Amino acid sequence: MRHAKQGRKLGVDSSHRKAMLGNLVVSLVEHGRIRTTESKAKEARPLAEKMITLAKRGDLAARRQAVARLRSKDAVHTLFSELAPRYADRAGGYTRITRIGPRNGDAAEMVFLELVE
Repeated sequence: MRHAKQGRKLGVDSSHRKAMLGNLVVSLVEHGRIRTTESKAKEARPLAEKMITLAKRGDLAARRQAVARLRSKDAVHTLFSELAPRYADRAGGYTRITRIGPRNGDAAEMVFLELVE
C-alpha cells in the first residue's frame, strides 16, 4: 500500500521521471508556457518554483544546483538573468495552472503551465 507516499509516479521509473520533469521545467523557462497533462504539471510546478527561488539567490552554488537539476546551461542562464530579476519582489507563486479540457484520444485532462507576469 502507498499510504502517505508523496508524489506521482506518472507511469515511469524514477530516472525517467526525473529527466521528464527537468525537461518540462526547461521548456517552461524557454517558452514561458507549456501544454501538458494535469498530473505532469502538478509535479513540475514545485520544481519550477524551486528553480526560480534558486535563481533569486543568485550565487554560484545556486547556479550549480540548477545546472545539476535541469542539465541545460541556456535555461539556467535565462533563469538567472531574466526570470530572477522579474520575480525579485515576489515571495512565491511564480507559476499558474490553467485547465484547457480533455485531450482527444485518451481524454487526459490537459492544462497550460505558465509563468505569471
